Order: sequence, then C-alpha cells, then structure tokens
Amino acid sequence: MAQQTRRSPGRPKKAQATQVEETDVLEATAPKKKSSPTIKWQEKKENRLSAEEWQTTGDKTPIALIIKQKNVTVFDSNQNKIRSIRYCPNENSIWTEEQSEFAKVGAIIFREGRLIVRSDQPNLKDFLRAHPGNVANGGATFKLRDVQKKIDEELETEFQAAEVVSIVRDKDILDLIPVAIYFGVNVDAKSSEIRHNLLRIAKRNPQAFIESFDSPQVQARAQVQQANDFDIIKVKSDGVYWTDSNTLIVSIPAGMDGYDVMTRFCLTEKGSLVHERIKDELAKL
Repeated sequence: MAQQTRRSPGRPKKAQATQVEETDVLEATAPKKKSSPTIKWQEKKENRLSAEEWQTTGDKTPIALIIKQKNVTVFDSNQNKIRSIRYCPNENSIWTEEQSEFAKVGAIIFREGRLIVRSDQPNLKDFLRAHPGNVANGGATFKLRDVQKKIDEELETEFQAAEVVSIVRDKDILDLIPVAIYFGVNVDAKSSEIRHNLLRIAKRNPQAFIESFDSPQVQARAQVQQANDFDIIKVKSDGVYWTDSNTLIVSIPAGMDGYDVMTRFCLTEKGSLVHERIKDELAKL
C-alpha cells in the first residue's frame, strides 16, 4: 500500500491570522480626524448695573462742577406729585422722605466735564437721571454720554464710506452718469475720471450720494441736462424752449436756475408729457 505524504498543516491559516492582527493594529493606530470647533456667541444685553459716563454740556469744560442737591424737587409720575430727591451713598432710595434719619448727602462733582458712575452706585445713577439739570429732562447742565450710540454712528459712517466706494467701482458707468450730472461732475471725460471725481463728492456726503440713485429728481435733472446738450431743448435765461420749434416750454423766473426749474416742471403733472417726450428723444440718439 502506497505511503501517503502528509502536508504540513496550519501555515496558511497562521499567515491569515497574522494579516488580521496587522490590520487591527493599523486601525487602532490610525489618527482620528479632528472635528471643527463649534463657535458660539450671543449678543450682549444692556446691563443696567454697568458703569456710566456722564458729561457736562456747553462749549467750555469746567475744571470742577458741583451738582446742586439742596431743595431739588422733581415730579414723580408714579405717585403723581412733586417729591424731593437727594443723593445719599448709604441709602437705597433717592426720595428724601424714604431715607433714614442717618442719611448723609454725598457730593457729586464733575471733574473736567466728566463723571464716572460705578456699577455699585445705582442710587447715584437714579439721582442723575431724575435731576432737573439732566438734558433728558429738559435741563442744560449735564447729560449721559451714550457710548453705544456713538459707536453705532461711527460704524454707520464707516459702512457708508465703504458702500460708496463699492458703488462707484462696481456700477456701470451709464448708471453713474445721471448722478454725476446731478452733482455737477463733467461727464465729457473718460470713465475713470468720472468715477474719480464722483468718488470725491460721494465721500463728502455718503448718505446723499447713496440716496441719489433712488431719487426721481436726480434722473430728471440728468435728462434735462442731456436734452439741452443734444439740442432737444434750449435752456435760456428767460425760459426753456423746444429747439426745433422754438416753442416755450416753461418760463424761468429771474434769479432762478433754469435747469432746476425745468427739472421740477418735468416732475409735475403738467410737465409729465414734456418729460416723456424728452426721454423718447434721448432714446433715439
């Protein structure tokens, strides 16, 4: 009987097991992707207990200003009567009748036109807010410096300045021409020169410049100006005439600008047909 040759068992399985183990090691040591951090932010609400800055009014800043506290009375709308107030640091109320017998009046001094009221002085804030010398109450001695209002105004100014730059840079030159004419910019020039001169004007009054794009008067003024330049009408000292027939459109009162008079006339019901004809004639050019 032939002797059978026995194969060495187990080697392939062992190799497979090693491969699995190596894979497990690779998976275990592979670096994990870091997730992007979540940004959280919440609008800060106004804190009634935060510090306030008060300032004196007028052109001249006093070195020191002491606020009067003797016989200071104000109208209390909650009780519908006149009541006496005074500032006492050791009291919770500014109403004299509600203060204790140990109340001591504290000095209120503006130094070089400024007074900082700390967050732990709510009664001083109440006193200044109620005082008849406060501008908010019709007085003329001091006022609360609205820091947030100033920030908002400065921010709006900066935004408008940036907006006019974008408008002058990005708008088609044909959209800028009516505004340029309205502001007296010479439009018989290269587009870059028109943009440059218009930008200088826009920076001086950003709001007026921005609003001019939605103004019917701006468009009408530009159309009147161009109608005169292209001999559709003639703006003379005594009136505005059709060039082809020399027919009077509207009279110009002495001392008034003919273009302004004609622009206002075009925006009236009586001048609407004239305005339409001018626009039609310009469209044919």
